[in-house]
Amino acid sequence: MKNALGAVDTVLLLGGRSEIGLAIVERLVRDGARRVVLAARAATAGPPPVIGAAEVHLLDFDASRPETHGEVIEAAAKLVGDLDVVIPAFGVLGRQDVYDADPVAAAEAVAVNYGGHVSAGLFAARRLREQGHGTLVVLSSVAGVRVRRANFVYGSAKAGLDGFAQGLGDALHGSGARVMVVRPGFVIGRMTEGMSPAPMSSTPGRVADAVIAGLRVDAEVVWVPGRLRVFFAVMRVLPRAIWRRTPR
Repeated sequence: MKNALGAVDTVLLLGGRSEIGLAIVERLVRDGARRVVLAARAATAGPPPVIGAAEVHLLDFDASRPETHGEVIEAAAKLVGDLDVVIPAFGVLGRQDVYDADPVAAAEAVAVNYGGHVSAGLFAARRLREQGHGTLVVLSSVAGVRVRRANFVYGSAKAGLDGFAQGLGDALHGSGARVMVVRPGFVIGRMTEGMSPAPMSSTPGRVADAVIAGLRVDAEVVWVPGRLRVFFAVMRVLPRAIWRRTPR
């Protein structure tokens, strides 16, 4: 439950090694969160990381096993009580040329990037609805706002996730629980190592700062950086013949 000042008290990060996810958690702890659950594959194999003054718990979590997601979320609630913020921060970027050569790998990536988030999101929404409060932070991407041929497998999964998150937010309206959709552009970090940064790139820290700002005002959608909102308002209506010629 949020503390007496209305600040976030408990946080669940699904994908406990995510750079963006951890940056968000660190800022929430700095702002007053006291109890954190980090859920990741084989997370319990080592000691919990030190995150400010927070009490940190570890749980095993496998994004590719949706049948286990509900158990993880309920285990987190048993450890720390009501969940104020749930952040699914898992996924794989991959390369389009690899997916072209190996459609099975493409399907497996989509199963995690979209299917895993559907499962985790619905289980989290059930918990938040029962509590009557809490925010599910969905890390979408501008890659899903209009899918480019350079990464259309990844982009299509993000497009599905973005639509799912918006629909889930509408379904939760009036319950006290809510969804915040975050649409970063290119993020410079481990996932994009070796790639040339795109215009209006950001970092995990900048994404985290934008998420915190969005949580404070109960935003429904957060663009990172904010000017991408205007940019993609134009890109959405660009004729397809021109869009095909965007750089690979």
